[in-house]
Amino acid sequence: MMPYKPGLHLLSEFSTDKPNLLQSSAACRQLFDQLIDTYQLTKVGEVYHDFDGGGFTAVVCLTESHMSIHTWPEYGLATFDVFLSNYQKKNDDKARAIYQGVIAFFEGVEIQKNEVKR
Repeated sequence: MMPYKPGLHLLSEFSTDKPNLLQSSAACRQLFDQLIDTYQLTKVGEVYHDFDGGGFTAVVCLTESHMSIHTWPEYGLATFDVFLSNYQKKNDDKARAIYQGVIAFFEGVEIQKNEVKR
């Protein structure tokens, strides 16, 4: 029997010269919902919080695991992570595609990215 490999966890920090995209969670919520639908994932809970003065944090729980983001518009910075379990099917490509979708949406420039194979 092959050992089970839980999945791929991508952790990143990126910058953007579009800090307006980092101000409020509304557009990010639409993006996350679209990505979840596109990649046929199942959302089981979510929390979005907008900070006074700008910036937001969000965590979306999935049956496959989670996605999260935290933003600092005053610095043009954000952190993002996505972990998708490989239970019943391999989701590594979906995790990478979601990551690329987030970077593209925010017009982000990758500062650092770590891929942790769990």
